Amino acid sequence: MSSTIGFIGVGNMGLPMIRNLIKAGHGIKAFDISAEALEAAKEAGATIASAIADAATDTNAVITMLPQGQHVREAYLGTGEGNPGILSAASSTAILIDCSTVDIESAKAVAERAEREKRSMVDAPVSGGISGAAAGTLTFMVGGTKENFERARPILEAMGRNIVHIGGSGLGQAMKICNNMMAGIALTGTAEAVSLGQALGIDPKTLHQVMSTSSGQNWMMDTMYPVEGVVESAASNRGFAPGFRASLMAKDLGLAQAAAQTTGTGTPLGALTASLYRTLCLQGGGELDCSAIYRLLHGDSMKP
Repeated sequence: MSSTIGFIGVGNMGLPMIRNLIKAGHGIKAFDISAEALEAAKEAGATIASAIADAATDTNAVITMLPQGQHVREAYLGTGEGNPGILSAASSTAILIDCSTVDIESAKAVAERAEREKRSMVDAPVSGGISGAAAGTLTFMVGGTKENFERARPILEAMGRNIVHIGGSGLGQAMKICNNMMAGIALTGTAEAVSLGQALGIDPKTLHQVMSTSSGQNWMMDTMYPVEGVVESAASNRGFAPGFRASLMAKDLGLAQAAAQTTGTGTPLGALTASLYRTLCLQGGGELDCSAIYRLLHGDSMKP
């Protein structure tokens, strides 16, 4: 069943998600602070909204794909008089779906406010990257009530292959934080092993051939191999143009460390990986793909 969907945040991930929603027959009202992003959304078939509230008005659903918790809070709650948020502008019957990756506290705060105002909302961060967004094979990790999950599911199925209800509000974000911590550790370990292998005189293609069929095999190696000319989908073939920016990986690893401190959980590998990504960003690699951690470990320049 087709719907009119407000979509706020149409960047590298949001744009291909919009394309799949339109392909599934949904109408899209798009908003972004980037004029370039809005033009791309318009070319994809979306109607352009003038503001967040405009994108949320007269819709069956609203999806947000925003960088940080502060942006999510502002989008849903508004920023004062004259700048209403989604909760004020959207229909009381609309399902609200936040696909951002943010801190658990922000997700819970917005969800609690939505519940007080009798609005249906889920947090549904995604995994699968730009390639998964384009192919419509994303994994959605959904937090919220079972009823709200079932309301969101048909819309999410237009963009993803694996739609999983994790539990109550905020647990979608908790799942994503755990996943991205593991992904960052795996990618850093892959980059470190490849760098060592090269230093020992092993050809990068041979390293991949053997490790991808041995106990060291992992998803990051198969899709984001950090040496060019080996894995077609890897950002290393494009001068580490993102993909998933290193600055965003650093943010997610920081979220994981904050959650670890809150719960008293020991995450020494997560802490070390977070530190390495902060260093990568400080050395000018924040806008590169997250697989550019290889450049830091291999002692390469951060220049494209």
